[in-house]
Amino acid sequence: MSVSDDKFTRQILSDVHVWSPTLFSLRCSRDPGFRFTAGQFARLGVSKADGTVVWRAYSMVSAPHDDYLEFFSIVVPGGEFTSELSRLSVGDTLLVDKQAFGFLTLDRFIDGRDLWLVASGTGLAPFLSILQGLEVWQRFERIVLVYSARTAQELAYQQLIKQLSTLEHLAEYAHKLVYVPVVTRESVAGCLSQRITGLIESGELERAAGVAMDAEHSRVMLCGNPQMIDDLRQLLKKRDMQLSLTRRPGQVAVENYW
Repeated sequence: MSVSDDKFTRQILSDVHVWSPTLFSLRCSRDPGFRFTAGQFARLGVSKADGTVVWRAYSMVSAPHDDYLEFFSIVVPGGEFTSELSRLSVGDTLLVDKQAFGFLTLDRFIDGRDLWLVASGTGLAPFLSILQGLEVWQRFERIVLVYSARTAQELAYQQLIKQLSTLEHLAEYAHKLVYVPVVTRESVAGCLSQRITGLIESGELERAAGVAMDAEHSRVMLCGNPQMIDDLRQLLKKRDMQLSLTRRPGQVAVENYW
């Protein structure tokens, strides 16, 4: 697939961070004209050996005020895109669509007291972007970040999550954040150990967070494994929590990359 040059910019990689054998992050330069809202995604392109370009959607980890772009990726064995992406190193070129996309943004909700950010794997990316901005902290009384990974090694960005409370513009709001890490394939101190669906069904997730999840007060953003999102949406429907649409405000927001 090819796209005309007026649709994208060429950015230079400044950092590659490997979290585990299957997870890595890329940081690149940012075109001065590229604008996005926290929670949105960009279409990234990599050139293959035969000269063709492969494109995929990736949420920004970086905040809208950063002068760089950062993305969080999984390595899909034999994957056409991630195989090429994982071979890139500092100094290489990454193609970035000039337009940002997506609706996993705070304006999906018109009200709400508590915000739940529920992520699995690389679905953490848009929530990190949102949490580095000021709006989410001003709008909600409590923010619960739930991050599920298979192993402790795959719990990426732990230092950034811890540092949120030390950022100067967020210091006065730090008490609002509750972080609940979940590891499903091994027992890790300080982490819950079941799938998120099971934790919600049993009530353990709410007990760990110290926050109830209900239609009146809670707003929930979901990002990660498509099956997890589908399962959670069904569970939330049983609590009268519906997908938030332009024509019908609700309590749940998800992203559709395609």
